[in-house]
Amino acid sequence: MNLTQTTESFGQDDQSWLASAHGTSNARTITLDTSTFTAGTHYPNGYFPSGLPLGKITATGKYGPYNDAASDGTEVLAGFLMTAIDAPSVNTIDPQGALLWHGAVIEAKLPVAVNANGKADVAGRLTFF
Repeated sequence: MNLTQTTESFGQDDQSWLASAHGTSNARTITLDTSTFTAGTHYPNGYFPSGLPLGKITATGKYGPYNDAASDGTEVLAGFLMTAIDAPSVNTIDPQGALLWHGAVIEAKLPVAVNANGKADVAGRLTFF
C-alpha cells in the first residue's frame, strides 16, 4: 500500500454531458481495470474522461470500457464515469472512481458514443437527450 502524498492536476473536468444534477449524489464507487482500456482511445490525454461509458467485468467486479461486442460483462452498459481520473503510468494499477448509474445525459456531449443496445441496458435508469 502506497501512503505517500501525491498531487494530481487536471485541466477543467468537462461534465457538460450531464443533463441535470439528478443522480449525481448517488454515484457508486468503482474500480477501473486499467488493463482493459487503450491509451490512445480511452485516455489519450493521460486521464480517463468524465462521461466515459463503462461496463462491469463479471470475473473481477471491476469496470472496463463498454463494448457491445464483448463477452466479459462489459457488453452491458453499467453507466458513465462521473469525473475524470488520472490514468496510471502502468496498466497494473487500477484507480477508483465514481459511476453515474442513474440520471440524465446529453448524448452528443459524451466522449464516446453509446449504441442502441447500450441505451437499452440502462433504460429506466438513465435518460438520453
